[in-house]
This record gives sequence, structure tokens and C-alpha cells, in this order.
Amino acid sequence: MTTPKKKIVIAVTGLNAIDSPGPGVAVIRAIRECEDFEARIIGLSYESLEPGLYMHDLVDKTYQIPYPSAGTDTLLGRLTHIHDIEELDLIIPNFDAELFNFIKLRNKLKEMGIATFLPDLDQFEARDKVKLYEFGKKHDLMVPADKIIFQAKELVETAKELDFPLVVKGKFYDAIIANTLEQAEKAFYKLQAKWGLPIIVQEFINGTEINIAALGDGEGNTISVIPMRKLYITDKGKAWAGITLDDDRYIDLAKKFIKATKWRGGCELEIMQTADGKPYIMEVNPRFPAWIYLTAAAGQNQPASLVKMAMGEKVEPFTDYEVGKIFVRYAWDLITDISEFQQISGTGEL
Repeated sequence: MTTPKKKIVIAVTGLNAIDSPGPGVAVIRAIRECEDFEARIIGLSYESLEPGLYMHDLVDKTYQIPYPSAGTDTLLGRLTHIHDIEELDLIIPNFDAELFNFIKLRNKLKEMGIATFLPDLDQFEARDKVKLYEFGKKHDLMVPADKIIFQAKELVETAKELDFPLVVKGKFYDAIIANTLEQAEKAFYKLQAKWGLPIIVQEFINGTEINIAALGDGEGNTISVIPMRKLYITDKGKAWAGITLDDDRYIDLAKKFIKATKWRGGCELEIMQTADGKPYIMEVNPRFPAWIYLTAAAGQNQPASLVKMAMGEKVEPFTDYEVGKIFVRYAWDLITDISEFQQISGTGEL
């Protein structure tokens, strides 16, 4: 007699799939491939044209939720409404900007019977771009020197300290390389308008870009690490193709980070490997990357493992994965009907 699979209702954000895609669709694809449980996927969208909400083979139903700027009370009210209908078991948020609200609501969601598997607030803030350099010094991790600024006029002194080229970064997303003061000022105002203050100005490190997807259990143990080298990069610096690597230095670096932070959940370490072999941590993204489906294809399904841990299962650390596994992202014209667009725009549900 076959034991019936456990049914889990999972809500997932990050359904946009533009040239700088959210991780949601890739997370869902990985979860769908796991045969250990049966998932009903509830999409949580911010806008009516996020492609993932029209992918009915992946997403069973979608609800719009308020933008992070609306605050935790508004978000909780909307999630309560969705939970009353769907009886959610788990929520997996996938955008940096929304994580603060979900972390703050973690205990209230747990009381409602909704699990999460997120870092706590201290873990989340320790790896923030604004604090990353100090974090690196504390834990003996190589991080480029930086300066946090609030006014464009501070760029003059910053340039004297760090020299050109500089990397000008928004507090949530986006990084612009500036070779002159004029370019740095232009980048400052562009990122300020998009993401607000402060702006991070970072020392430029020349080298090879490596990204590491990692999953921690919240107790300092690393469940999975997959390093990937970008093979093709968009004009926004996003990986459009990549290949899994066999290099213990990257695996050891991820394990060191997770042990130091006791990280709970998925994260991505953006690394710049210099010509003399030094791995600088450029950023730590506190959620799964958009290329996370590659971990499932390589034999370490990180999203499915997160689901299992969130539901209380013990997951043993992975030891092997396929090296030389390549992903190539592609564009696909998804066809839907105006009635579906009107429904999600008018009712907030599809």
C-alpha cells in the first residue's frame, strides 16, 4: 500500500520574470520537482503583470499583496484574508525589500499555523550592505572597503579614500560602476530616486564573478552549497547563463558565513575572485537567487529542502552535486487573456 504524499499549501512571492527576474518562478519549479510531498502553490504578487501569476501550470492561485512600504499591519491583514481561504502551511518570501516585514510577522504567522524559514532580525541586519564591511572584519571574511553616504557632496572625500573606479550601490538593489566623479554623482541620484538613502560606495575589485547559493538550518550547519560562475551577464550585471563549479574554497567560504551567522534559510553570496585567488564577498543576498533552479538540476534541491525544514523535518546536509551543469535563461512570450489581467487588477485574485 502506497503512503499518500503530504499535502502542503505554500505561498511564494517574487513572481516577476523580467530581465532582472525575481526568484519566485525558479523556487516554484524546484518545489514542483520534489516527489516527497504534494504542493499547492499560492502566488503572492505586487503587480498585475508579474508573469508568474499567469503560469497556471506552476501557480494554482494568485493574490495581490500590499507593497512593503504599507507596513506589517496591512500585510498581516491581507495574509489573514488569504489564509482564511487557502489554509496556508508555509510562506517563502523572495525579495530583499519585503523580508523585514515578514521577519517581523514571523511569530504572528506561526500562531496562525503558517510556517516560515527565515533569518531572525539580527542575522538579517548583520549582512546588510550598510554593515557588510564591519561584518567581514569581525568574522575574518574578505569584504571590499566601503563608505556609507547620505549626500552627493560626500563623494569627493569618498573618491579620495577609495579611488576610482568606484561601485555605487542602492541599499536594496542595483550597482553602478563609476570611473569619474560626474558618473558617481549621476549614479548617486539615480539610486537615491529608486531606493532611497543611504547609498553605499564600495571599493572596486577586479576579477571573476562567482555566485554561491547556500542553505542554512539556523543552528550554524550548512545543508547545501552550490557555487556558480556567470557565463553571460546582462547590462544590469545579472547572470543570464552560469555553470556549477567544483571548488572547495567557495564551499568552505559559504560554510564559514553560515556558521558565523547561524543563518536560517536560503542566501546568495556574491563573490569577486581576484587574479591572485582572493575571494571577496561583494554582497550577501538574504534569500534564494533567481538562478536557484540550478541547485535542483545539479542534485541539491535547496527550495524543496527549505520546505522540509520549515515543516519540521530533519534534512541531512548534501555532499555531492553535478559539476559542469549549465543554465541558460531565455525569454518566452506567455499568452493570456485580457479577462485574467482585469480579474487580478480588479479583485486582487486570480
